[in-house]
Amino acid sequence: MDVFAIVPASGKPLWVLTIVCLIVAAMLIALVYTAYVSQHARVEIKRDRIKLVGDFWGRDIPLERLDLAQVRLVDLTEPSAYAPKRRTLGTGLPGYASGWFRLHNGEKALIYLTTRRHVVYLPTLDGYTLLLSVEAPYGFIDTLKQYAP
Repeated sequence: MDVFAIVPASGKPLWVLTIVCLIVAAMLIALVYTAYVSQHARVEIKRDRIKLVGDFWGRDIPLERLDLAQVRLVDLTEPSAYAPKRRTLGTGLPGYASGWFRLHNGEKALIYLTTRRHVVYLPTLDGYTLLLSVEAPYGFIDTLKQYAP
């Protein structure tokens, strides 16, 4: 029997596999991070701003940019114009949604939703609305109004 070896491949397949593995690893890390943050997201009210602490969409928003006269609680378990309709850039998992969405009424919204009952609807003066599932929504609204400029 005669044996003839195949000419070894160039390094290109190894580079492609390395890139694919790095992309898969990055996606896995992002999913694990999102799962962790979905259990630990919060809103901090500071002297002059609120801070959304969560996954990739967290940010600081000055209190002066919030339209506190329009803040209210909404129930998204019923058909509502304030319900998210389309995710534009965000996370949508069963029981957890965060990021940028369009609402049924056409508004742009930054949302952190884990429950759809007693959701804080908080418009900003910057062309978007916040929808937040906070544990004590009435206390949150009262505290916001105490810090209002």
